[in-house]
Amino acid sequence: MPELSREPSDHRAHLRRAVLASTIGTTIEWYDFFLYSIVTGIVFAKVFFPQSSPLAGDLQAFTVYLVGFVARPIGAALFGHLGDRIGRKATLIATLSLMGVATFLVAFAPTYAQVGIWGAVILSVLRLIQGIGVGGEWGGSVLLAMEWSRNAGQRGWVTSWPQMGVPLGLVLANLAVLLASGISGDGFTAWGWRIPFLLSIGLIAVGLYIRLGILETPTFAALAARNEISRRPVIEVLRTHPRQILLSAVARTSQQATFYVFTAFIFSYGTTILGASRDFLLLALLTASILSCFTNPLFGFVSDRIGRKRTYLVGIVATALFAYAYFALLDSKIPGLIFIAIATSLISHDMMYGPQAALIAESFSARLRYSGASLGYHLASVFSGGPAPLIATALLARYHSGYAVAHYLGACALVSAIATHFLVDRTNQQLDAL
Repeated sequence: MPELSREPSDHRAHLRRAVLASTIGTTIEWYDFFLYSIVTGIVFAKVFFPQSSPLAGDLQAFTVYLVGFVARPIGAALFGHLGDRIGRKATLIATLSLMGVATFLVAFAPTYAQVGIWGAVILSVLRLIQGIGVGGEWGGSVLLAMEWSRNAGQRGWVTSWPQMGVPLGLVLANLAVLLASGISGDGFTAWGWRIPFLLSIGLIAVGLYIRLGILETPTFAALAARNEISRRPVIEVLRTHPRQILLSAVARTSQQATFYVFTAFIFSYGTTILGASRDFLLLALLTASILSCFTNPLFGFVSDRIGRKRTYLVGIVATALFAYAYFALLDSKIPGLIFIAIATSLISHDMMYGPQAALIAESFSARLRYSGASLGYHLASVFSGGPAPLIATALLARYHSGYAVAHYLGACALVSAIATHFLVDRTNQQLDAL
């Protein structure tokens, strides 16, 4: 097939195109997903659960938020099967379309005042569809970049670019909410929050245009040429790689819990406990997201030099220690210190997230890589990422202290460190030969 015998310059051009398509696609996907994260802590408890107390409303809103995370492994299994059966490109077009439609429709979700509890039910269904789309997105984006790279010594760097879609998506989501807040002013809670969801349709069109122009990865093309495509990749990977899937999922515990405490829970904590304004918190988190756009690829690059596991373990320890400093700075209630805490909160997290894509994807053979990596990555969403804001809110209600949340993040770090220790480090090793 032509993809297998390209000239070096031609191949480099397609590698750049694949990395760009992966990064832009994941940016759009995560913009959609993070819009819900941000608006949940600011608006949804008031709009969809007004009959509850502020704390109970937050708990109910974060429960709907959890639905998207529970749906992710479903998407990982569904689109993992398709990605290993029909190819990376076609599957990524499908995930982007699904996610985009669901996000756009959130803008039209009726409130409690309009239809009662059915508003929350509709929101939950759309959140479920969002989660399924995200469940299939990550694995394909990482493999699109990784499988176009011929250099085993740069896999951490190359796969960190799709990872950068997370902070870029967070930047766009924060900017969109800030913009909508400025336009609607006091009407933000009533109708302004819908504007960022409406804007997502334009981003989806851009993402689809870019992805339609890329080629299938050389790795998948080689598998197809040799007739080595798995007929039932999800079942096969569960049978042959259960250890890798489980360890990948558990190793993500600290990264997932920390990220969603720092980017979602902070809005309810900041507005109700610290008395900070919505725009102040958005600006601080926007700063953190911009910094993360640099630290994500930085630590992916570092992992190519000193090893995935070593970089990842340093990140776990740094994140656990930072959790205590984070709440100490927040609880000072000094605006400058609060800003510093939020603005720097993702740096230690990125020590894990930068090299994470390569660490997980390298654990699976090419014919099962989409399914295995996706399942390992997204299973953590069920027991770590999704419940994190809910657990943090419950701990705050019980102990009335942010340090209780820091203890929780420390426990997550311990679990992750143990799992990471047992993962096999394949830094700079050749994987499946074309």
